Amino acid sequence: MVRSSSYSTVNTVICPIYSVSKWTSTYSEPLPSFGTWLIVYLLLER
Repeated sequence: MVRSSSYSTVNTVICPIYSVSKWTSTYSEPLPSFGTWLIVYLLLER
């Protein structure tokens, strides 16, 4: 039960990050990975 709960949490975190990184890579080629890591850092800081 804990496993499926954490899995869905990972999905709700990873999916927006993935789409945001795809969007940023489309508009700012040099910095897609930086933006993604910044989002991950901000989410982990909570």
